[in-house]
Amino acid sequence: MKLPEKGEVRKPSKTLAGVTPIAVMCKPKKCKHGTCLYCPSLDVPQSYTPLSPPVIRAKMLDYNPEKQVKARLKAFKLMHHPTDKIELIIMGGTFLSYPLKYQYNFIKKCYDALNNKTAKNLQEGKKLNEKAEHRCVALAIETRPDVCGKKEISRMLKFGATRVELGVQAIDDKIYKKVNRGHTVEDVIKATKLLKNSGFKVGYHIMPGLPGSNLKKDLEMFSELFKNQNYKPDQLKIYPCQVLKGSQLEQKYKKGKYKPYTKKQIESLLIKMLKIVPEYCRVMRIMREIPPAYLTAGTERIDLRADIEAELKKKKIKLKEIRFREIGFALRDKRKKEEIDTKIKIKKIEYQASNGKEIFLQAVNKNNILFGLLRLRLTKEQFLPELKNSALIRELHVYGKAEKIGKKGRKGIQHKGLGKRLMKEAEKIVEKEAEKYNIKKIAVISGIGVREYYRKLNYRLGKNYMIKKIKS
Repeated sequence: MKLPEKGEVRKPSKTLAGVTPIAVMCKPKKCKHGTCLYCPSLDVPQSYTPLSPPVIRAKMLDYNPEKQVKARLKAFKLMHHPTDKIELIIMGGTFLSYPLKYQYNFIKKCYDALNNKTAKNLQEGKKLNEKAEHRCVALAIETRPDVCGKKEISRMLKFGATRVELGVQAIDDKIYKKVNRGHTVEDVIKATKLLKNSGFKVGYHIMPGLPGSNLKKDLEMFSELFKNQNYKPDQLKIYPCQVLKGSQLEQKYKKGKYKPYTKKQIESLLIKMLKIVPEYCRVMRIMREIPPAYLTAGTERIDLRADIEAELKKKKIKLKEIRFREIGFALRDKRKKEEIDTKIKIKKIEYQASNGKEIFLQAVNKNNILFGLLRLRLTKEQFLPELKNSALIRELHVYGKAEKIGKKGRKGIQHKGLGKRLMKEAEKIVEKEAEKYNIKKIAVISGIGVREYYRKLNYRLGKNYMIKKIKS
């Protein structure tokens, strides 16, 4: 790789959402339920190929989490990205089904790498990270809906996790059976509710074009995600079904029993889907990065999102979803000056989800460009003793190019008090709703590296959450 010139930031989009993402892959392990029809079996982590970039990196380092984190930190520094606010993403399969010792050791080693120091145990590693040079401000874990119960949630809290990505794919039990998914729609509903009632941010992986579905059905299922209060994810990754070498689906395709969507069909479907996504949801990714050498059939265009968004802009169609409206991407795309006006107001959206009340606060300008957001949840159904009589803050995020911790914002958006403003607004709402929901305190699910920030706002660490009593 040719090194960047002085002052040049290589791959600037990587940190435009305000954090530096580091994906860490666990070693290969077969799923207990067997293999999904569309999943390849290639002696690498389930659903990946030997030429997938994160697999290549992980395999070179013998899937050692500490070495993977250090290698990515080094790469980001070479590309001139800040590395003090890190979002760790645990990839490679159903991490929560690995042996417990492996899980705890894996997470501890991630913190050791960020801290540049070997801790005695996970608890010490987390404590060190509160003031480390590279702070874990968010930790995401991918899992199956049937491996996301109360025990797994309690364990994820011990890890310092804040976000969970569920492999939902579709919301139809007949399709699940056809593709040997090994779980039910009811598992999706239960996992979603437990996660939200524990303060987690919830992402879904969705896969249009599965065997047993069609274009009309895919769109109906997608609409149901936001109509039905049992779902309503905070984030989405949309991965149209592709035929991969080494999968059972490849055999069906060769026998003429399965046909993937064409590029034109996928583009048309995705445009319809994106128009449905509400303001409180972020479409994180469209299309998986499958190397052409392992693709038997299906769209090869990895950057399909760029094509679709260009088409929407041409037609002057503005999406409501979060990523399309983020200030970082608005600046990157050089939108008109009047469109990115920095005069900000706080906008409130309320909706019911998983038998609770969600209050979505967003800092926007007159053109609905997004500068920051906060997710507040009100419910009486928490199962964790620590959350009894609590309002939950599931996410606080200020967008724009990542700025170093402690650096006062000048040209950028971060570190200008927007987070505090959103927190104050949330606290006012909680005080008004306290009697109705029997609320006595606010609990924030916080990345380990953000605890110091909340302490400055008079929050104190409980068992796993940052807690503040409300005015009675």
